[in-house]
Amino acid sequence: MFIKELFIGIRDDDIMAAGAALTYYFILSIFPLLIFVLGVISFTSLVGEDVISELLRILPVEARSVVSSIVNELVFTKSEALVSTSIILSLWTGSLGISGLFKAINKAYNTKESRSYFKRKFLSIIFTIALAILLIVVLTTLVFGELIATQIFDFFGAEAFFYRFWQGVRILVPMISMIIMFTGLYMLAPSTKRYERIKLRYAVPGAVFTTLGWIATSMIFSYYVRNFGSYTTTYGSLGGIIVLLVWLNLTNIIIVLGAEINGAYRIVNTKNAKSN
Repeated sequence: MFIKELFIGIRDDDIMAAGAALTYYFILSIFPLLIFVLGVISFTSLVGEDVISELLRILPVEARSVVSSIVNELVFTKSEALVSTSIILSLWTGSLGISGLFKAINKAYNTKESRSYFKRKFLSIIFTIALAILLIVVLTTLVFGELIATQIFDFFGAEAFFYRFWQGVRILVPMISMIIMFTGLYMLAPSTKRYERIKLRYAVPGAVFTTLGWIATSMIFSYYVRNFGSYTTTYGSLGGIIVLLVWLNLTNIIIVLGAEINGAYRIVNTKNAKSN
């Protein structure tokens, strides 16, 4: 039974502890990654306060001030040395976080890590780059996409329907991009033999859950912080940092839970196939 297998996986793999451990790595990688993405864009003369604020909308309100002050200070220097350093730093620290994800996903799929260190590091760096590309896609569709589309539609005299259609596309493109990235993560992260590769149907359900679950959780958590949270009262000037840590922890739990869903689905299907 799927629900039974899922609860067994959640209990045995201790996803709460896994989420907490991953948060440590991702708190190290979030700043270099944002600086790298915005630093690259800054050389195109497209970066500005609106772009940064749009990108930081994914963060809870109290956490935005912590991140934006650092990013604003560093990005607008337009230092080639800074961008070069952040590339190396974001790839290294980001790959540490992805390596941690690999371990958690291996547990969810009941697979043991057998790949060499260099192969794991290579895959980790690839997914770190994929995450950076995803952020650029989100920026392009949410910020630059509106500006470009408005100019094109005005030039051709497009009707209001096309504007409404494009607004829907701007929301769907980041979501679809996230689903594709998480699908790839859930397929490639487990250490399996060539003939036991994770099939697409054992990766997509968790990817869809992770994408929608992360969006819903972020919205609910942001609403809670705005209306009921007292992090600033409790932690003072550290309130924004605490909010960022909690949000990252929730994000990592959702990602690991998506892997557990895929793992449970795979186990149930395998058992059913053997019984038949």
